[in-house]
Amino acid sequence: MKEIETERLFLRKIKLEDAYTMNKEWCNDEEVCKYLPWNVHGDISNTIKLVNLWIKEYENANTYRWMVCLKKTGECLGTIDIVHEDTINKVYEVGYCYKKSSWGNGYGTEALRGVVKFLFDEVGAFVVCAKHYECNIGSYKVMEKAGMTVDGALRSRVIFENKRISEIIHSITKEEYLRNY
Repeated sequence: MKEIETERLFLRKIKLEDAYTMNKEWCNDEEVCKYLPWNVHGDISNTIKLVNLWIKEYENANTYRWMVCLKKTGECLGTIDIVHEDTINKVYEVGYCYKKSSWGNGYGTEALRGVVKFLFDEVGAFVVCAKHYECNIGSYKVMEKAGMTVDGALRSRVIFENKRISEIIHSITKEEYLRNY
């Protein structure tokens, strides 16, 4: 898996020692996890199990999962990965999770733009997409600033805070990427 560099960020493979930072900084933060399809990790052993699984998945050449780090300090901000890939139609869905202290600094958009560029330029993607819960305005803005357009709503797809809500799906096509990046 290729590492990605952007203006301020370095995206690299996740290592076992990252589990401690992940567990402390975002995997146990209720506010971070409320918009994700998984609950807080709790004990560090849960995060270690996940990271070990992810490391094993790197044996598959089609695994794209990065730790997002600040270039200046090496500080880990979160993760970004391909959560679903349709290699026949060349459609790749991106997911991401960042610690709260990194929100609002443009890091999510910068990392997403780096991954979009990688997928179009090096993997041969035709469409890159991402989804967010309708109430997650921050993720909406990340996707919009990364050049993605709203495709529509997947109505009533998830239960959030005891009620059904929609997921909003955004995408960018290869043509749009070539025109705008």
